[in-house]
Amino acid sequence: MSLIRKFATVSSGTLMSRILGFTREMLMAAALGTGPIADAFYAAFQFPNTFRRLFAEGAFNAAFVPLFAKEIEANGMDGARRFSEEVFGVLFTVLIGLTIVMQLAMPLLVATIVAPGFADNPEKFDLTVSLATVMFPYLMCMSLGAMMAGMLNSLRRYFAAAVAPVFLNVILIAVLAYAWYRGYDGMGVGYGLAWGVLAAGLVQLAIVWGAVRHAGISVRFKRPRLTPNVKRLLVLAFPAAVTGGITQINQLIGTAIASGQESAVSSLALADRVYQLPLGVVGIAVAIVLLPELARALKAGNDVEATNLQNRSVEFTLFLTLPAAAALLVISEPIVRVLYERGEFAAGNSTPVVAAVLAIFGLALPAFVLIKAFTPGYFAREDTRTPMIFAAISVAINISLALLLFPDMGAPGIAVASAAAGWANAAMLLGVLVWRGHWGSDRPLMTRIPRLVLAAAIMAAALHFGAGWLAPYLSADAVLLEQVAALGILVAGGAIIYFACAFATGGADIGMVRRGIRRKGGVPVSAPEE
Repeated sequence: MSLIRKFATVSSGTLMSRILGFTREMLMAAALGTGPIADAFYAAFQFPNTFRRLFAEGAFNAAFVPLFAKEIEANGMDGARRFSEEVFGVLFTVLIGLTIVMQLAMPLLVATIVAPGFADNPEKFDLTVSLATVMFPYLMCMSLGAMMAGMLNSLRRYFAAAVAPVFLNVILIAVLAYAWYRGYDGMGVGYGLAWGVLAAGLVQLAIVWGAVRHAGISVRFKRPRLTPNVKRLLVLAFPAAVTGGITQINQLIGTAIASGQESAVSSLALADRVYQLPLGVVGIAVAIVLLPELARALKAGNDVEATNLQNRSVEFTLFLTLPAAAALLVISEPIVRVLYERGEFAAGNSTPVVAAVLAIFGLALPAFVLIKAFTPGYFAREDTRTPMIFAAISVAINISLALLLFPDMGAPGIAVASAAAGWANAAMLLGVLVWRGHWGSDRPLMTRIPRLVLAAAIMAAALHFGAGWLAPYLSADAVLLEQVAALGILVAGGAIIYFACAFATGGADIGMVRRGIRRKGGVPVSAPEE
């Protein structure tokens, strides 16, 4: 299977999840707006969700996958099963203890880490504590699920792990529909969503567990022991979790700082949902697929293939994310209006703030995606320390800028800090890869990047003028159908212009894409034609 097909396999499941996530957020915005209950839910959910992303997109895809792949190569499926059982025993035991401790300490955690700004509002504070307590076991389900997903990715079975997150949105949409049918108030909706999150965690774990069994590996609980393999995993996992989840760590910090201002937490969360679509569909898919492929190439001593994998991945991510970033920057307000402006959200006049945050996130989108493409170059070589240092630096940048900008700018100031931290992290990751000789020069990539930037800039200009021409149909006074139609015309027209310019200028090569899709084996080991 070609690299592009593997990206597409993971992206298809992620795309389903993100589309349903939009539906969920639209319903939540209508039901809760950006009021105190919405702030409480988003702050409470951010805490276990951050840990979920640390495990699912950080530690296990960075530390577990290379070790599991090595066990398969060295000792076959039986060795891989033994290793997975050793890890499962330790992970399950640690998660049980962590969940109990965190739930008992939840009031302290909310007051100091999750949402310290809520302490002045006892009702909002108590609601956040209650919702976080209900949802925290979601972390345990998703961490065990992340281990199963890492096994599936190592076995090149990507779809089950990619499609499992869909069920979080399916269940929460069902909860919102039921709450609307029964006429629940905001408090009832908040608690219903919290229990829905917990139920979704159990369903997602069951899906990947079943997929692993179907792949021929039955994982049983064994008494936890710190075997050499487990010790090696723990040494790699902690810095990998910090590095792989740096975006989420910065978001958690942003949430804590934003809790000091009314509606800022929910504004950040609603904007985050929009830009997570391209980030998840492209960035996370590339990271999931690239790591095991890169680890295999390096294990086989094939440096040419490893270099080509990295360059083609960056080329692919920029080809798809540059136009998304340009669109989020230029037409963020129409996007927010069409997706969210109804019910309680419209009543709170929240569109300008959420749109401003989304536009800033758009500027940072290429950086967040490039981080996902650069870090496998370290993790596949079992170097998790260097990216962790860079992650720590970016966290320091984020905290400093957020504290500096938030008092005057509010939620957009948090977004600026996150964007600056993301670009700094991406630059450091690339710089050291080049310095160490782990990133080979690639003429096609270097010539295509400026052409893709030019194509995205032309598209952005077209979107700007198009949005002005369609302004009557995108305004708050237009009916929803007119807004959707006008936004659809903008998006479709922008896509046509971008792809036409990209191919016309040589930023993209349809022949290379066709060869990659047609190829049945691994990725090509030679650089593509310019």
